[in-house]
Amino acid sequence: MFSRLFKKQPKSPSPEYETSWRSIDWREDKEKLLTTINNFKPGNSEVNTLRILMHGPQGAGKSSFFNSVDSVFQGRNTTRAQAHAVETDRSFTVTCKTYKLKNKAGSAYPFTFTDIAGMHKAEDNVMTDDIIKLLNGHIKSGYIFNPNSPITEEDPKYNKKPILKDKIHCLVAVIAADTVSMQSHDVFKQLRDVREKARDLCIPQVIIMTKVDEICPLVKEDLTTIYRSKKIKQKMEECSVNLGVPLNCIFPVKNYHQERTTDTTIDILILDALQNIIYFANDHVEDEVDSE
Repeated sequence: MFSRLFKKQPKSPSPEYETSWRSIDWREDKEKLLTTINNFKPGNSEVNTLRILMHGPQGAGKSSFFNSVDSVFQGRNTTRAQAHAVETDRSFTVTCKTYKLKNKAGSAYPFTFTDIAGMHKAEDNVMTDDIIKLLNGHIKSGYIFNPNSPITEEDPKYNKKPILKDKIHCLVAVIAADTVSMQSHDVFKQLRDVREKARDLCIPQVIIMTKVDEICPLVKEDLTTIYRSKKIKQKMEECSVNLGVPLNCIFPVKNYHQERTTDTTIDILILDALQNIIYFANDHVEDEVDSE
């Protein structure tokens, strides 16, 4: 009886953690991911560069995500896409700008990121019609959005006869984990309207969920626990329900923000998301050829 009283009891499961629900190798995955991405080539000869469009709520971290991807490839902090460090009532990105990514040797990767103004409730929002035209390849890089009227065919930045290489090949919604529950109905409606049009065009869709360290103290302390965190999974499920994107197309990441040097764990999450994005985009352009 005495021994039973003092027998070591099993630890109860942590209320914040659960069994890992997505596998990743934190020791080896970075080099494997970099090798795969460095060797990647689109599978459609008509498309030598995959086009990825980033959209989402203002302040979610679209520009910061691009900068983080660029930082991984350069092995240092980069700030090519300008981003706000504080919340404001307007998006810092007002033009449609397409960015190329290069490796340390200066060679361009066969994919680009297009960044546009963030969605919000104000009257100076990017019109959904313009985003749909962008999906279809009608808007060229450098176009300045007019919140009062969509682009017209007379605009010099309008492409009247886009072909497959001009169109968007993957739509990426960037959403901050710490504001998912507080996001306005108007913003979610805009996101859904664009998503539904992308669905009709058979364009694959991905969600990048940023600021994961802001909602889970344990993840903030140790980023490698991200795929065991109940809070992270809960926020991913919220994104899935609100936007209709399956969980396996949602990737939680931490953007570079206050770090002065790159970090392997941050890099792995970003590279894992990027690899899936380019795979989905490549599947799309290959399917477009097969359907002709």
